Amino acid sequence: MKNTFKFIMAVALASSSLFFSCETTELELVESPNSLPEGTGDPSFLLNSIQLSYRNNAITFNGNGESLTRIGTFGSRDYFNGLTGGSLDGAWTRTYAGIFADVIAIEQLAEDPTQDLRFHLGTAKVMQAHSLLWLVDYIGDIPFTEALNPLEFPSPNVDAGASVYDGALGILNEGKALLESISAGDALVPAVDMFYDEDPTKWVKAANSIAMKAAITTGDIATFNAIVAEGNFITDAEDDLQFQYGTNLLNPNTQHPDYFANYTEQGVGPYRSNWLMGTMLENDDPRIRYYFYRQSGCTPGASCDPGGDGETLSCSLETAPTHYNGFTFCFLEDGYWGRDHGDDRGAPPDEFVKTATGVYPSGGKLDANNFDNLVVVEQEDGSFTLELDEDDDLVGLGEGGVGAGIEPIILSSYVDFWRAEAAMVSGDPGAAAGFIQSGLEKSIAKVQGFGDLDQSAVNGIISADIDSNTGELSNVVLANTLLPTSADNQDFIDDVVADFNNADTDGKWNILAEQFWITMYGGGAEAYNFYRRQGYPTTLQPNLEADPGAFPRSFPYTTAEIVANPNISQKPDQNVQVFWDTNPPSAVSGGFPAAN
Repeated sequence: MKNTFKFIMAVALASSSLFFSCETTELELVESPNSLPEGTGDPSFLLNSIQLSYRNNAITFNGNGESLTRIGTFGSRDYFNGLTGGSLDGAWTRTYAGIFADVIAIEQLAEDPTQDLRFHLGTAKVMQAHSLLWLVDYIGDIPFTEALNPLEFPSPNVDAGASVYDGALGILNEGKALLESISAGDALVPAVDMFYDEDPTKWVKAANSIAMKAAITTGDIATFNAIVAEGNFITDAEDDLQFQYGTNLLNPNTQHPDYFANYTEQGVGPYRSNWLMGTMLENDDPRIRYYFYRQSGCTPGASCDPGGDGETLSCSLETAPTHYNGFTFCFLEDGYWGRDHGDDRGAPPDEFVKTATGVYPSGGKLDANNFDNLVVVEQEDGSFTLELDEDDDLVGLGEGGVGAGIEPIILSSYVDFWRAEAAMVSGDPGAAAGFIQSGLEKSIAKVQGFGDLDQSAVNGIISADIDSNTGELSNVVLANTLLPTSADNQDFIDDVVADFNNADTDGKWNILAEQFWITMYGGGAEAYNFYRRQGYPTTLQPNLEADPGAFPRSFPYTTAEIVANPNISQKPDQNVQVFWDTNPPSAVSGGFPAAN
């Protein structure tokens, strides 16, 4: 990987077929775009490279957004040290060295009148624009004007974030116009479209939805509503902007990265968020069995094991910090085994007991209390008993959906929550309630649809009567009875909407924010933006450290760019606010957002 911006941007124009990549994972039937021989100049390989870079950018921003907002875990008691110049290094490099360079190369190839590359260039510009918006959202002022001319400006200066936003939206509109110009039957150069199967109309909806994201982020409700009025944006699951992973383990690995990190012979790796699991558990959220897969029915410290276990969960022997003020600490009921925000402890021997990612969105396993599965066992005396299945591999290679999950980017449910936010900002909580309901309906339907990836999970026996002489079973209850019904789903949605309608303004914002964030599980890039512009929810678990420093309002510049580019200086701290973040500054006490 070449991180030197000065070098890579100059090379981009000099050779349209040099490729730079970082953290890419190729798909089945898609050759690596970076193995292309120099000089080939194949626009489809260029587009492949852009798509994989865009997917990887989504992984980066989703992960960072979730960790700061408690959708995921954040493993540092100190915000300043928890975010480093390496946090967004890959996204920066992929955008400037990868996507920028590849778009320039496609533009050069498109000058050939014998090649109709409108689809290639249109989709490439949409992904380029979205990546720029993400970088501004998370970092602030970044190179743009001079970055478009790397031969003249090998060490580009930064542009103001607002200016880059305008420039990115200009690129987005260019891409959208190219896609809108395509008609059925046009002799386009074929492409491998990893998102929408070469459907330009769906890409136009995605472009409009990205414009909606920019409008709601900057508080431009008029533009947001104008796009809504046109009606051509992501409204249904079939239009969702997402990346589909595969099931291949090797050569290449196409599985969801969270599956690959959780379903291993060595057990589960990363932890799940105690705040998220606890909030869903408390509210009987019908998505919880799809989001998380438990390996145990009991967490040390919970009512099932009040004495705790210092070996597997050392905090179960501790009292909650005084600044927690009643928030969930360390353990949850029913075997939901995760970590608190800011917990930087090492890894104890808990890989075969802690909670894994579930069937959604990572293609893992559906939680049907598999740790309670029963099997018939023949004893030495010839009798039969019903015992726990000790041989059931709860996590491991090839389990569940084998990694065939998705990387959510913009889902129709997300758009409904944006519309709820816009309604609240406009003083129309009644409309907001309707959008929350619609967003939950779409989210639950999509999430529970992933249960089809792991049908074996629901066939386990959780109770039965056994004839000890023959081993025959009667009154069998299968695990599928544990899954939520349509009535359960409706009751949950009705309760959320009723609570919203009955709450005061702060309560309404908290409910909207909590449900939006829960809906964004696996695709939480926009949670960080929502938190900085609205300051909700105020119901978040605090950092484990009483004084973790001010909440980060932006990320530092990447270390590689600071080293290579003398025209960019590192920020003094993470308190620097991006242009659209006009809220009060962060502070450990009395600052913004309130929960931090």
